[in-house]
Parts: sequence; structure tokens; C-alpha cells
Amino acid sequence: MAKQQKVKGKLEETAGKAKETVGRTVGNERMTAEGQAKKSKGAARQAKEKTKDVFKH
Repeated sequence: MAKQQKVKGKLEETAGKAKETVGRTVGNERMTAEGQAKKSKGAARQAKEKTKDVFKH
């Protein structure tokens, strides 16, 4: 399950980065902000799972 959450976090982070880039390219500030938020959410999910792994061992 933890590995699945890490993958989900990475996918979310990647999708956010792509959305942010597209938003900047077309000049859409809202899309850029949504991409940044999604990227941060994915990074936070990954950090949470890494922290869990540290305490498991």
C-alpha cells in the first residue's frame, strides 16, 4: 500500500508540473496556480510515505 501511495504522489506531482508548465505557456495564471498546488500535494504525499518508511524500520 505504501508503494502505491508513493507512486500516486509521484504521478500527482508530475501532472501538476505539466499543468503548471502549460499554464505558464498559454499565460493562464489560474492553471499555473492549480498546477503548483497539485505538484505540492504530490510532494507532500511522497514525504509522508517516506516518513512512514523511516519509522517502520
